[in-house]
Amino acid sequence: MNVRRYPSAGALTEAAAERFVGLANTAIVDRGRFTVALAGGSTPRTLYRLLATDRYATRIDWQHVHVLWGDERCVPPDHGNSNYRMADEELLSKVPLPRENVHRIRGEIKPNAAAAEYERLLRSFFHVRDAPNDPWGGDRLDLVLLGIGDDGHTASLFPGSEAVQLELRRKQDRWVVANFVGRLGAWRVTLTTIPINAAREVVFLVSGAGKASVLQRVLEGPRSRELLPVELVTPMNGQLLWLVDEEAAGGVAIEATGGPHPPVAKPG
Repeated sequence: MNVRRYPSAGALTEAAAERFVGLANTAIVDRGRFTVALAGGSTPRTLYRLLATDRYATRIDWQHVHVLWGDERCVPPDHGNSNYRMADEELLSKVPLPRENVHRIRGEIKPNAAAAEYERLLRSFFHVRDAPNDPWGGDRLDLVLLGIGDDGHTASLFPGSEAVQLELRRKQDRWVVANFVGRLGAWRVTLTTIPINAAREVVFLVSGAGKASVLQRVLEGPRSRELLPVELVTPMNGQLLWLVDEEAAGGVAIEATGGPHPPVAKPG
């Protein structure tokens, strides 16, 4: 686990933008395309807004970028809570990204149907039919962006939810599931850890004092995958990177980064 601390939320966002650009360019040169699963939330929103500026947008060949999502609320795409709508308003509609390269989860249809449809989309996109527990023999997501909730959830894998229980019992062979979140009284559609842990790189963006307590539990223990589903994220053959700001770091002993962003390693 690689944890980088930044003095402010702004510095964290700049580091994330540099990482995004570096990974995109490496993937496009090496494999002809860059595939990224986006996250919802306030910190990703700030990142998308920054990526849409000329400072960053002009450094990416958007014709070869494909955008997917880590999770989605079960609402129409024009709803104020839609992860797709947020990303579209802040980034996707402002860069020369072909609309056919945007692969959203259809939150407006029934949750189980949306999950099944998105799994079919992923299998077709990555040319995979079988071997659900080893899904990317040839290709896989280049980057998965994630956040962490103050209850330890990530994507829409919430403590106590059925999706997490299946993960813990190792009875999960789906890539995408519908997950009812009891405390919210709402359905979500989420990637499982199979595609997340198969990614070349997973980056957590953690900002604000409200995340200090849960971040400390994740980094220092005691460990509990049932109470902290974020701990289910353990990339198999990829990198796991945490970008955190000073407020989120709290009392955790994390060496401050010495530069504007961590170097981009050559993905495998």
